[in-house]
Amino acid sequence: MEQVPWFEHETDELTPAQQEFAAVLATRASAWPVDPLSTVLLPAPYTPYRELLAYLDIDDPERNQGVLTIGAHFDGTAVRADTLHNQAFTLPDAPTEFTFTAAGDPTDTATRTATWFEAVLARPLVRCEWLHGGRVYAVRYEYADNGRGLSEGFETPLAPPGLQKRFAAEGIDRGRGRINRLSLGEPDRVIHVRGVKTTP
Repeated sequence: MEQVPWFEHETDELTPAQQEFAAVLATRASAWPVDPLSTVLLPAPYTPYRELLAYLDIDDPERNQGVLTIGAHFDGTAVRADTLHNQAFTLPDAPTEFTFTAAGDPTDTATRTATWFEAVLARPLVRCEWLHGGRVYAVRYEYADNGRGLSEGFETPLAPPGLQKRFAAEGIDRGRGRINRLSLGEPDRVIHVRGVKTTP
């Protein structure tokens, strides 16, 4: 079976500077613990800022669940990177803790951008699960180093009856509303998803 390349692209759609940038990223990505299909390179005409876009979908392979999309917009001399909207691929209105910028020649800029991608991938991502009757009724993905939540889910029919009533009253049901993590108590299990494992 043919191996899908990382940050796959057609070179004739890119300028020389963009080709140089893409080649460095693809080489570095080959050592990353991600599926090549999770790395995407979009030529400038197909991106929101009309700049080359390299992005990475960070997922939970065990559940086949997307968790976070991060990416870098490259204008030929500079990069603006952060979390991205997972469909529009736009940068957030306000910079997040993931924000990264760099400027310089394409090779240097791509090298620094690859280091940024690697730093995000190295962060300890965990999946917190709450169970009732042996079944998961709430899931939250967060970084173990600072508790920052990334995404969550709640299955009302699987929750304890008391929680079902309370969360229904609060409008939390199947993706609507936000889970108050404190109100759930400590998770029944915490599963390491990716990144460097933290010591308990």
